[in-house]
Amino acid sequence: MASSMQNHSKLEDAEDQVDHLLGNEYEHEPVPARARRSLFSVTLVWAGFPMIITGAMTGSILVLGMGFTRALAAMIIGNLIMLAYVGALGILGTRRGVNFALLASVVFGRKGYVLASGLLSTLLLGWYAVQTGITGALVSGTYGLSYVLMTVIAGLLYIGITFIGVRGLHYIGLISIPLFVILGVWVAADAASTTSWAAILAYHGNNGVASMPMGVGLTVVVALFIDAGTVTADFNRWAKTSRDSFLSTFSAFPFANLVAMLVGGVMTAALAVPNANPFGADNMFGYLNHLRLGWVSVLAFVFLYLNLGSVCSHCLYNSATGWSRIVGTHMRTAAVILGVIGIAVAAGNIWAFFIQWLSLLGVLVPPIGAIILVDQYVFRPSATVAADYRPTAFLAWAIGSAVALVVENAAPQFSTALCSMVVGGVAYWALSAVAKPATQAI
Repeated sequence: MASSMQNHSKLEDAEDQVDHLLGNEYEHEPVPARARRSLFSVTLVWAGFPMIITGAMTGSILVLGMGFTRALAAMIIGNLIMLAYVGALGILGTRRGVNFALLASVVFGRKGYVLASGLLSTLLLGWYAVQTGITGALVSGTYGLSYVLMTVIAGLLYIGITFIGVRGLHYIGLISIPLFVILGVWVAADAASTTSWAAILAYHGNNGVASMPMGVGLTVVVALFIDAGTVTADFNRWAKTSRDSFLSTFSAFPFANLVAMLVGGVMTAALAVPNANPFGADNMFGYLNHLRLGWVSVLAFVFLYLNLGSVCSHCLYNSATGWSRIVGTHMRTAAVILGVIGIAVAAGNIWAFFIQWLSLLGVLVPPIGAIILVDQYVFRPSATVAADYRPTAFLAWAIGSAVALVVENAAPQFSTALCSMVVGGVAYWALSAVAKPATQAI
């Protein structure tokens, strides 16, 4: 017993020393004014998150399923929805200076927050595994290297970036953003030069068939970053002002996310490859390697690891921040443990369930953010943690997700993500409106 306590004390001392060296991540308390970061830094953190090759793949999926013009409409509308949703949640994080887990404690309760934060942190760990698996699969398929080895190397690299903390997210964004803009714009322009813009706009989908309803397209756009968007307080708590918080969010939605999706969408419509596979060779990484130029292939290899390293380190940071609060440890310790688990999961090819993953996120996650927004902007803007559990928040969450499940099965042409978000928020508003007079009467 004494030996166990001594080892625990040594671990805490080591964690404190690392925090002193790399910077405090404020997992368990608000970020003080002196530690807040510049608009440029927070913008790098956010813009470097969605400007990724997976976003380009998603743009390709949308164009294949909807045709170019309808897919473009879904991209624009979906990103504007994300701007409003993530921007409003981000400002809450900035005002209070707290991460998502601390913010959720106010809305869901001192103990109840574990369900919301634990779910999102686990989903984000799964997203880290998905992206790490995609890295290994693309490198393995292109260069004939071991999938497991490439996945492990990628995962360890991404753990290292996350371990540095928010500064690591800053630095990876500083590299990955300009690299994606240069290569992405070049790939889209080069592919477009093989045809005409009229033909690109007239592209009707895979083999001339547009089979994806607008509602599903919107769900794909929104669900791609709905998990990280909901825990936006993890990033925006570092902003100095609400203005900085919103501008940094704008750099991600619609700007960075839309750029990434358009790169894939334009390339797919321009090339019009029958039965294209964005998760195989029919993506910007595959396009670069098909040029069969040695230096371009080397650049593509480096680009892939750095670019997906950005999204993976962001997801692992979110997951580690949430779980460190739940289990009472430091973010960096949680990042190492969770990162190793994610690597093991990635080796099992979980990334192959990409679309199903987005559907799950569209059902479970949006009501959480909507409930927080209604609670903090309408009913209890200056509330503190006052109860272990808040039943109205959980009931509204259940109602929003239940309606989304019904919509997904009975009316798939509508957006499950939007339905769950709106219904969850309205349900919480109604329940809170009824509960407030009853409380006052007592």
